[in-house]
Amino acid sequence: MEQTGTRQANTMTTNEKWVMASTAAGFSLENMDIMFLSFALAPIIASLHISSAAAGWIGSITNLGMLAGGAVFGLVGDRIGRVKTFSYTIFIFAFATAAMFFAHSLPMIYLLRFLAGIGAGGEYGVGIALIAENFSTHQIGRMSSVAAIGGQGGAIFAALMAAWIIPSFGWNALFLLGIIPVVLTYFIRRHVHESASFLTAQKQAQQNHEKVAISRLFATPQLAVQTLGLMVMTIVQIAGYFGLMNWLPSIVQKQQGLTVSGSSLWMIATILGMSIGMVAFGTIFDRLGPRVAFGIFLLGSAAVMFVILVIKSATALILAGALIGFFSNGMFGGYGAMISRLYPTAIRSTANSMIMNVGRAIGGFSSVVIGILMDHYSLAVTMACLAGLYVVSFLVSQTLPGIRKLQH
Repeated sequence: MEQTGTRQANTMTTNEKWVMASTAAGFSLENMDIMFLSFALAPIIASLHISSAAAGWIGSITNLGMLAGGAVFGLVGDRIGRVKTFSYTIFIFAFATAAMFFAHSLPMIYLLRFLAGIGAGGEYGVGIALIAENFSTHQIGRMSSVAAIGGQGGAIFAALMAAWIIPSFGWNALFLLGIIPVVLTYFIRRHVHESASFLTAQKQAQQNHEKVAISRLFATPQLAVQTLGLMVMTIVQIAGYFGLMNWLPSIVQKQQGLTVSGSSLWMIATILGMSIGMVAFGTIFDRLGPRVAFGIFLLGSAAVMFVILVIKSATALILAGALIGFFSNGMFGGYGAMISRLYPTAIRSTANSMIMNVGRAIGGFSSVVIGILMDHYSLAVTMACLAGLYVVSFLVSQTLPGIRKLQH
């Protein structure tokens, strides 16, 4: 289905190296933007004198923009090509982020965050499709995970820049760094080329007058069940990740009286855990298949929810952050790898964009839901609910016929 050859498995062609560098950089810049918003949220509330609820909608509107961008640019990527579309999405994302420098009202912030979401949402599906079509099947899991690890570099960069820029120049100035991705588009258009598998699929689709449409993800009852099942899995993934990362430090501080929340050490430990988890997941995915890889990590995610209940020290909190990061976000790169193997090349960008961004749009509300649970129920009940979500995702991963048929 994908490129194969007689060269050694551990060597990469020049084009493959550029594909990996470009997608990893793209995901890194996307994550950088998300973290910019996280660090700037408190200053935005203070400077504009808005409520926490109004500020909370900034993130939700960004996620809705990602869903819209995924729907539009997923289709565009399948129609005109991955490389052109990838560069277009980065342009939109970069200029909308940088324009936040001029945003001094809530409506303007909402508009620009929606536009930034459109760019970011379109970028994911096209980037994953580029990886899937430039590497052999038994490499997709590891390569997708390596690209996802690149996103963690963006988080670290954002933390360092926020600590320096916001106190000295204000939150608006932080977003000017969003213009950096424009430079990336030059190298993408110059060095990254469409894969032979995509060009062949595109030619065949034109000859057969096949239309690229979202409806193809639901063309048969079997496909509809598969697509909806994968959406459930991505909703759980995003809900668990964002819910935990937004709430975990404050939850433990409130329950155990610790003061480590928000520290750089907590962030570094969590990111390190995520990165190690991604390496481990990608290796298991390629060697044993997606069913085994997701089975291990989803059950692991459910189990570590209860670790939070026994945290009694700052050291334990840091270790718990690394462990939760390992399981809850270690499998992030695997969704694109699995979707890319389940859907044909002609609609691969559309499938990746729609399935992941539905997960973002719905799962992104998890921080609100967890807040409600924390207000009305105990920490144990909240963690049990999260664990239950991972169990549901585990059952889906083990029962969907398409996943069961995939071999490593």
